[in-house]
Amino acid sequence: MLALIAGAVDDRSARGIAAAVSRLVTAGTLPAGSRLPTVRDVARELGISPTTVSEAWRSLARAGAIQTRGRSGTFVATPSLPRQRLRYAQLGGRIGELGPSELLRDFSTGVPDYDLLPSLTEALRRIGDARLTTSYLDGAVLPSLEDVLRARWPFPPDQLTVVDGAMDALDRITGTVVRFGDHVLVENPAFPPMLDLLEAVGATVVGVAIDEHGMRPDALALALTQCEPVAVYLQPRAHNPTGASMTQARADKLARVLARHPGVTVIEDDHAGDIATAPPVSLGRRLPDRTVHVLSFSKSHGPDLRLAAIGGPASVVTAVADRRLLGPGWSSRLLQAVLVELLTDPSTVDAVVHARDEYARRRTALLDALDTRGVTATAADGINLWMAVANQQVAMLTLAAHGIAVAPGAPFEVSHLDSDHVRITAGLVRDGFDDLADILAEAAGATTRGSGPRTANHPRGWR
Repeated sequence: MLALIAGAVDDRSARGIAAAVSRLVTAGTLPAGSRLPTVRDVARELGISPTTVSEAWRSLARAGAIQTRGRSGTFVATPSLPRQRLRYAQLGGRIGELGPSELLRDFSTGVPDYDLLPSLTEALRRIGDARLTTSYLDGAVLPSLEDVLRARWPFPPDQLTVVDGAMDALDRITGTVVRFGDHVLVENPAFPPMLDLLEAVGATVVGVAIDEHGMRPDALALALTQCEPVAVYLQPRAHNPTGASMTQARADKLARVLARHPGVTVIEDDHAGDIATAPPVSLGRRLPDRTVHVLSFSKSHGPDLRLAAIGGPASVVTAVADRRLLGPGWSSRLLQAVLVELLTDPSTVDAVVHARDEYARRRTALLDALDTRGVTATAADGINLWMAVANQQVAMLTLAAHGIAVAPGAPFEVSHLDSDHVRITAGLVRDGFDDLADILAEAAGATTRGSGPRTANHPRGWR
């Protein structure tokens, strides 16, 4: 096996070794359960440092391709059901584990309030039986939608395309930009499905600290000196889970830091779209040739539209669109036409503004109620609230006993934070804020009251 691995390696960097072993595992040449040679044996065979092989092994382990069993050695991993190890699968509430108690309120989902989404009825009626496809080689984006998107884009993009939601966009961009073993920088905490995606492609994920304005420039600068990343992933508005939103000043500072590292692509996930209270910002104003911006309409106009736009340098967007021609080809032009109607109809625009204001009211009401109970929480924008707790598991069980489900904080962590957290979909809390805050405070382990003033735009608790 040692000769087999050595013969497959044509690039003796950690990334190259990991990629070679990954190909052998995928092809079945290294079957599940096979014991791998020791790090020292591989290093000796390749004539390189054991440290390089160790780094390759760590990348493979993070991707789930191999597993270490202590003194027994390192083995090719046995395939398991994907959902068993996905962070995303850990987000749902666990009420059912407690027996017959009925789930009364599920705030674990991270989805918008369907009663605040605009109606599609009139938009569908106006479109009627429109025939929007004349050829399978038609452009991926309806011209009318592209006009609307370009008018609202935070910087002039070289090219735009439309795909089936924000995660589809991130998946396709990642497939274009990131290769096995590449380092990528993300916010810490970050959105669990995105972390699952990056781990699935074998990326080495490095978490970067954030504050109330998003990723910290000093932490980004430090991370850039510690590795050579190919990409940095950002949520410019309504960060999930904390609710942080960047100012343009913060975006400009991050862009200045990244300007010294020309090989890094910026990937922005503006998932909250029109329900975000913060204005749209982007590093693309300073780094337009390196910034890929994703704008989703799921939370503002409807998850079932399954639409998100990608805009940025042609080198990336063209590659995404061309590769997509070999699969679904394009996103439903019928749904694109519906989105055009929703984005341009005055009554629908008013409905989305109302939803944005209502989410803000709900966030503020719950934050205020928690604040008076001495609970540390942040929810400056969007639909989620990030609450510090003394013990995550105890908090989850306490809330479940009250028939309340929230998402555990651990799946959001890239590296360990200095306290436990849970995420609460505050946008689904319509009333009863004081009663809910009493239960949340009990779960958080809060013992003090009257902690002083706090505003939704400058929350307490950043660490």
